[in-house]
Amino acid sequence: MINHVVGLFTHPHQEWKEIRGEEESISHMYFTHVLFLAAIPVVSAYIGTSQVGWRIGGGAAVKLTEASALQMTVLTYLAMLLGVATLGAFIHWMSRTYDAKPTITQCVVFAAYNATPLFIGGLAALYPNLWLAMLVGTAAICYTVYLLYVGIPAFMGIPEEEGFVYASSILAIGLVMLVSMMAMSIVIWGLGIGPVYTS
Repeated sequence: MINHVVGLFTHPHQEWKEIRGEEESISHMYFTHVLFLAAIPVVSAYIGTSQVGWRIGGGAAVKLTEASALQMTVLTYLAMLLGVATLGAFIHWMSRTYDAKPTITQCVVFAAYNATPLFIGGLAALYPNLWLAMLVGTAAICYTVYLLYVGIPAFMGIPEEEGFVYASSILAIGLVMLVSMMAMSIVIWGLGIGPVYTS
């Protein structure tokens, strides 16, 4: 797993081909990669929001209660695990439009590795600061999109032109999923499962 993570940052085009050549089950992928890396942003957010807090202007640090932070990070963790599998299913479904014939397992593996920069970028949540979050978040999103556009043609073995359209479709679905999760968060908060601040 670590070799692939490093490879995706140092030589992504070649690394995608190596990942495609491996036989890996979805359960193995989750237990060796997704469960571990998806924990980085949620553990960081738990520590950052309940122990460090964030400041608005020159005021005192605003923190969540430990119970509230735990509840919100667990829900976020589950959403990320589900999001990887769902995006993998969409990648597989869309592959029928192209000459690529990946298995559902390969598509989930692709989605999981493609999300790696977002998971690692979650370390910024240790220190909740608007500018830090924007800087790291923007860098993580940009590199994730780059991996997507480089990875689809290499991983699926299709021409670059088709890969561009395929990757753009995946990006659009990913954005729709993000907006849907934000809308669900608002609904959940409306049901009383929202943030609780320390006094």
